[in-house]
Amino acid sequence: MKKILTCALLILAMTSSAFGAAFKIGGTGPLTGGAAIYGNAAKNGAEIAVEEINAMGGDIQFELRYEDDTHDAEKAVNAYNALKDWGMQISLGSVTSKPAEATAAENFADRIFALTPSASSAAVTEGKDNVFQMCFVDPNQGTASAQYIGEKKLAKKVAVIWKNDDVYSKGVYDTFVENAPKYGLEIVSDMTFADGNDTDFSVQLTDAQTKGAELVFLPMYYQPASLILSQAAAMGYAPKWFGIDGMDGILTMEGFDKSLAEGVMLLTPFNADAKDEKTQKFVAKYQEKHGEVPNQFAADGYDCVYAYKEALELAKATADMDAEALCAKMIEQFTSMTFNGVTGENVKWLANGEVTKDPKGMIIKDGVYVGLD
Repeated sequence: MKKILTCALLILAMTSSAFGAAFKIGGTGPLTGGAAIYGNAAKNGAEIAVEEINAMGGDIQFELRYEDDTHDAEKAVNAYNALKDWGMQISLGSVTSKPAEATAAENFADRIFALTPSASSAAVTEGKDNVFQMCFVDPNQGTASAQYIGEKKLAKKVAVIWKNDDVYSKGVYDTFVENAPKYGLEIVSDMTFADGNDTDFSVQLTDAQTKGAELVFLPMYYQPASLILSQAAAMGYAPKWFGIDGMDGILTMEGFDKSLAEGVMLLTPFNADAKDEKTQKFVAKYQEKHGEVPNQFAADGYDCVYAYKEALELAKATADMDAEALCAKMIEQFTSMTFNGVTGENVKWLANGEVTKDPKGMIIKDGVYVGLD
């Protein structure tokens, strides 16, 4: 009987509605389809944070709901409307950039504050005072990558392969190309692709190899990157590889030979191997619940919920406030507070919703991420 009672109390602690005064927090993401690894990771990270916070039994309690948008802008708006009908008071926005651009417009119109874990397009927040990002914006990733490659002297001759119909890839590409010369990088090969011609990369790889690229920069998600790595290995081309946060997840891709990613470098705000107590606790909990090491998307989802907790506490907000009242308070707090999470210390936000925190250089060794710095 005692064991049953203990389990019941634990369930109540994790179910915020049991307290009768919970903030309703909602988000959309690709929970199915080709980009599902990102949506489910962000959702899983957010769920762990909600469970931990609710189990503390403090004044801030959450009820979390995620809707599947399948990485589609129209479906994301439908998912957003379902959350609004449910009574969403604060939002996690959308996980990926194109859907987030669509739902951010709804957030702005409805005055529902949003903090997206991983939608990195600058257009997500542009012109919207109540939409913020936990992740780096695309232009910053391009600049930071050029700076990192140049300052670490990883290469002089660089090839870029990018996706021209993806706002994420193009946003990173544009600033990388603009800033590469400032850091002594010569772009010897600049090749692109789009949906419909994203399975055969022999032309792009042959161009990079023929022109002597020592490093290939891949501003893209992990699915096409996995094919590029496989096809490069088959043709005997072994340059250095450098990616961005969208590459995080390649090691958990079903059917992918992890050895092909050996030596791949990327910039990400999260290091699952970090030794601080906060990160180790999160990683252990995630592994216990989901049987794998959390990626950056999971960490950003986790940090979003804890950032909301801090902002709500500082604002002395209560769960009976409507979304518009909470929106005003969140704008005030997120533009003034400093947050410490698993994706960064001394994290701050600009008035345009952009986050400021330091990226971490990572390299894949023996099938795991290892810090470069």
